[in-house]
Amino acid sequence: MPNKIDEALVHHRAGRLADAEALYRRAIASETDAPEALRLLGIVRTQQGRHDEALALVSEAVKRDPGAAKGHATLGTVLHALFRHEEAIVSFDNALAIQPQLSEAHYNRGISLDALGRHAEAIASYDAALSIRPDFAEALASRGNALQALGRHAEAMVSYDKALGILPNLLQALNNRGATLDALGRHEEALATYEKALEIQPDFVEVLKNRGITFHRLDRCAEAVASFDAALAIKPDSVDVLTHRGNALHSLGRHAEALASYERAIAIDPDHAEARWSLTMFQLPAVSPSESYSEGQRAAFAVELEHLDRWFAADRLAAGFNAVGAQQPFFLAYQEENNRDLLQRYGKLCARIMADWLKRQSVIVSAPPTAPGPIRIGVVTRYFHNQSVWNAIVKGWFARFDPSRISLLAFHLGPVEDEDTLFARSRAAHFEQGKRELRNWVETIVAQRPEVLIYPEIGMDTMTVKLASMRLAPVQVATWGHPETTGLPTIDYFLSAEDMEPDNAQDNYTERLVTLPHLGCFYSPRGIDAHPVDLNAWGIDAKLPLLLCPGVPFKYAPRHDGAIAQIARRLGRCQIVFFTHQSPGLSDLLARRLRDAFVHAGLELDEFVTFIPSQTQQSFYGLLKRADVYLDTVGFSGFNTAIQAVECGLPVVTREGRFLRGRLASGILKRIGLEELVARSENEYIELAVRLSQDSEFREQMRNRIEQNRAVLFEDESPIRALEDFLVKARRIEPPVNT
Repeated sequence: MPNKIDEALVHHRAGRLADAEALYRRAIASETDAPEALRLLGIVRTQQGRHDEALALVSEAVKRDPGAAKGHATLGTVLHALFRHEEAIVSFDNALAIQPQLSEAHYNRGISLDALGRHAEAIASYDAALSIRPDFAEALASRGNALQALGRHAEAMVSYDKALGILPNLLQALNNRGATLDALGRHEEALATYEKALEIQPDFVEVLKNRGITFHRLDRCAEAVASFDAALAIKPDSVDVLTHRGNALHSLGRHAEALASYERAIAIDPDHAEARWSLTMFQLPAVSPSESYSEGQRAAFAVELEHLDRWFAADRLAAGFNAVGAQQPFFLAYQEENNRDLLQRYGKLCARIMADWLKRQSVIVSAPPTAPGPIRIGVVTRYFHNQSVWNAIVKGWFARFDPSRISLLAFHLGPVEDEDTLFARSRAAHFEQGKRELRNWVETIVAQRPEVLIYPEIGMDTMTVKLASMRLAPVQVATWGHPETTGLPTIDYFLSAEDMEPDNAQDNYTERLVTLPHLGCFYSPRGIDAHPVDLNAWGIDAKLPLLLCPGVPFKYAPRHDGAIAQIARRLGRCQIVFFTHQSPGLSDLLARRLRDAFVHAGLELDEFVTFIPSQTQQSFYGLLKRADVYLDTVGFSGFNTAIQAVECGLPVVTREGRFLRGRLASGILKRIGLEELVARSENEYIELAVRLSQDSEFREQMRNRIEQNRAVLFEDESPIRALEDFLVKARRIEPPVNT
C-alpha cells in the first residue's frame, strides 16, 4: 500500500494542491514522515506564493532532520523566493556538504548567485550541475543567462543552443536566446527566435514584450506597438510593457498617447521607477506640432523633473539605477534655449542615484598609478565604428595621439564591429567590447585604473549615462558628440572648439569649458565615391534649383518653418528635398507642419517639397555634388553633413546659433573664409538661399572658394597636440568642482 506521502505526491504533481496538503498534514502527524511532509508542504506554500509560511514549514523540517540534503536545498529555494539570496546560498552549501551530487542544489545555488550579480560564480555552479547531469537543459539555459550578463554573448548562444537541442520547447531559453541576439545587434535573427517561441506559446507575454523592444530597435515602431498591445491583451497590468509601449509611441511622434501609456503604468504601480522616469523625460516631444506646444512641454518637463527629484527619496534610490539613462532629455537640445539649469538638476539626480548604487557594490575604485610614462586615457562610447561621433571626433584621437604621451584604453559599449573598430583595437593599449551589465562594465573600467576618462558623447546611450554619472577616474571629460552640457557633477571638463563657441560660452556649461584650436578635431576627408543620382526617379525636375535639407525631423524647430516656405515663395519654382526618417511618423509630423507654413505663405507644399528615402553614402554624396544649395538646420546645426557638403563643393547656408549646437556649420564656413554664407538673422538666411539658387555666377564663385580653401579643415594636428597637452596637465591637478 502506498504511504500518505506517495499518495500526496500524486495529487501534488497533478496540481491538486488542496488534496496534497490534506495528505501531507496527515503525514506530519506521523513522527517518521514528519520532516519530509513538512518540506513538501513548504513547497506547496511556495507554489501558492505564501513564502513566509513555507519558510516556517521547511525550517521546521530541517530542524527535525538536519542530515537531509533535500531539506537544506528546499530551504534554499524558499529563501531565494524571499530575496534572501546570501542565506539561500548557505542552505545550498549545507545540502551539498551532505550530498555533493545533488545537481538541483548546484543549479539553484547558481540561480541565487546570479541574483546577487555574481555571475562568474554562478557559471561554476551550473557547470557543477552539468558535470553530474549533462542533459540538464535548465542549467544550460541559466548558464547562458549568466554568460550574457558578463557580455560573453557568443558563449551564451552556445549554451542556449545546447539547452534547446535537449528541450526544443524550453521557452525561457528561446526568449533569452532572442535577447542575446538582440544584444549582438542581430535583430532579425532575434525576431525569428521570438516567433518560434510564440508558435509554441502565443500568449507568452515576456516574448511579446521582447519582440516589441526589438521592433523598436529596428525603428519598426508601429509593429513594436502592436506587439506590446498583444502582450497587454493578455496581461493588461504589465507596467513594463506599458512603459516600453510609451517609448515606441514617442518614437512614432504620438506624444499624447505615449504620456498616457506612462500614466497608466504609474496608476498600476506608483513605485515603478522606469515609468516615472520615462514620463518625465518624454514630456519633450521628438517633433513638436507648434512653437507654443514646444514651450508648454518644456515647462512641463521642468515641473516633472522637480517631482521626479523629490520622488527619489532615500528609500527609493535603490530602484533608480535601472531608470537612469533608459530615457534621456535628448530633445531638450533641439530647443534653442540655455538648458544649463535644467540639465544641472537632471545631472544631479542621475549622480545621486548612481552614487547610491556604487556605494552598495563591492567594487573598489582605487587611485591610478602615479609612475611617469604615458597618461592612461580611457575612452568610453558605443560608437567605435563608422558613425558620426567616431568620424568627427574619436577617430582622430586614435589616429594621431602620440603613444609616448597617451596610452589609450578603449571601452566599446556596443556590439557593432567594422573596419573602424578593428583600427581602434589596433591603436589601443587595451580594448574591451560588448554589451554587458552595469556592474561588469564598472569592474572592467576601474580594473584598468584610467587617469582620465573621456566620454565622446553623453546623452545618446543608456550605459554611457549610467557610467558617466559615477566617479570612476580622478578626471572625467565630455565632448561634443552630443553638443550640449551634460549637467553631471561627475564630469569635470567639456572639450569644445574655438571656432564653434560664442564669447560667453562658459555660461552654457556646468563643466569647465576647454576650447581646442580651430574645429577642435582631426577630421579626415571621407573620400567616398559619389554615385550619379536619378532625380526623375523621385519626381524631381532636374532643371529647377535643387536645395537639400538633410537634417533629421527633430532638428527643424517650428519657429523656422516659415523660412523654408519663404525661400520657396521667393524662388517661385524650385525643389526642396528632405529625407524620410527611419521612423517615418516623425517625417510625417514635420511634413504636416511644413504644409501649414506653406499654406500660410499661399503655397502648396507638394509643388516645392519632396521627401525621399535615406540614401547610401555614395548616393548621398552624389546628391551633394548635384545640388545647388545645402540648407543647414537652424538652432541645431549639422557637422558631419555640412563638412561632407564642403568636401563635395556644395555651398552651405547656415544661421549662426546662440550655442555650440547651433554653430557647427558656421564654424566650418568661417574656418575656410566663407563668412558671407553665415547668416545673422532669419531674413539673411532666406536671402542667401535665394541668391545662391538664382545667381549661378555667385554660386560658382562660392564653389571655387570652397575648393581652394577646404584643405584647412582636414587632418589638422593642432587640436590633437593641444588636447594631449591638456590631458597631461589634467592628470596633475585637482579637477574643478562643478556647481
